[in-house]
Amino acid sequence: MKVAALARETGRRLRDAERLNATLHWSQSLLDAEAARLDALPDGPLTGMSVALKDNIVTTDQPTTCASRLLDGYLSPFEATAATRLRAAGALIAGKTNLDEFAMGSSTEHSAFGRVLHPLDPELVPGGSSGGSAALVAAGVTAAALGSETGGSVRQPAAFCGVVGVKPGYGRVSRFGLVAFGSSLDCISVFGATVSDAERVLATISGHDPLDATTRAGGPLVAASARRDLRGIVIGLPHEYFPADLHPGVRAACDRTIAILRDLGAEVRDVSLPSTSHAVPAYYIVNPAEAAANLARFDGVRFGNRRVGPEGDLRALYRATRGEGFGAEVRRRILVGTFVLSAGYADRYYARAQAARRLIVDDFARVFGAGVDFLFTPTTPTPAFRAGEKMADPVAMYLADVFVCPASLAGIPALSLPIGRDGGLPLGGQLMAPDGGDADMLAVAQVIEGAVDATGEVR
Repeated sequence: MKVAALARETGRRLRDAERLNATLHWSQSLLDAEAARLDALPDGPLTGMSVALKDNIVTTDQPTTCASRLLDGYLSPFEATAATRLRAAGALIAGKTNLDEFAMGSSTEHSAFGRVLHPLDPELVPGGSSGGSAALVAAGVTAAALGSETGGSVRQPAAFCGVVGVKPGYGRVSRFGLVAFGSSLDCISVFGATVSDAERVLATISGHDPLDATTRAGGPLVAASARRDLRGIVIGLPHEYFPADLHPGVRAACDRTIAILRDLGAEVRDVSLPSTSHAVPAYYIVNPAEAAANLARFDGVRFGNRRVGPEGDLRALYRATRGEGFGAEVRRRILVGTFVLSAGYADRYYARAQAARRLIVDDFARVFGAGVDFLFTPTTPTPAFRAGEKMADPVAMYLADVFVCPASLAGIPALSLPIGRDGGLPLGGQLMAPDGGDADMLAVAQVIEGAVDATGEVR
């Protein structure tokens, strides 16, 4: 397929999908220029695939705003390693997608440029913070998209929108060119219409990068041998992820999927991860602490569109720039993060959160060390919720991440794939793997994907 034809078709789909407000930057002229460049190259592993990028992944040909007024119009002088690898593999970069400001949110309602609409129902949220990327893939605009995960920001919107979302193990993909949020948590992650599409993109962008000291040694991800069934596989069901108040549709979809796992030959075992209850509190201390440190540079002097305060001094400049440039959720997390790191409180909050994080890591290591190959859980406690439903209650919003943030705290690979629908709304099931188990996890997910009718009602 000539890339020029793909560029024209992608442009048409982007125009048709403008109602979703999922894209912040794209133009037909840029698509055509990129197609001309790619047409002159030999075919690569991603030739013929369009891929969108979350707008916190820097590029030199389009702005990177992080959906914030503070960075409105910012053009990076360098490109993210993940973007460079996509281009080299023949992918057509379709544009930059909308997100919660600086990736802080669970619904993509915190964008300075308006919320993203769910592709199936404009009254619902698509999840977040990578809601724009999820919406484009779910709407069939692009075959794949990059998002970023700090505490579930790809898996949760993947579940809400009915697509595949893969968070690699920490360090599998270079963070160079990803605007930093929580440095010990951040992972560039992948949405795909299928597990295979997501795997191809992940294989392309993974591998050691000398520009990021946290990347793992070695080459890109190598796909595991294809499987026909799950014989010899042990899958654990952590009971903490199946509470009594779990949404009935989510429970029914998970029960049906568990039965399919057994039919495919897997041994299914009940397990316990007792420190799971600490995950959300620990995450929302560690995460704001790292955010406060990382966002200190956006002050109108080093980075950010400068606003001048009426007093005319440096403090006034900082107050005006950050007060006007940052939205409410970003300000909230900076204030929380500054507080938990402050003298007299760091030991009471931050140190205890890190201790809880260690317990979560140990829980996963114990279960995987006891013969369990993978864990299966719901991705989210409910289907997509209505826009505005949780905006007045930040804690309720944060609890939407209850099943996805533990894997982020532990740095292990995890993915969400569609497992059914409830009232027409997609439902996601989550697989988690031990450290280094990305490829095997994807192979198992492909088997499940082939056996589960994800379009079926489960009530």
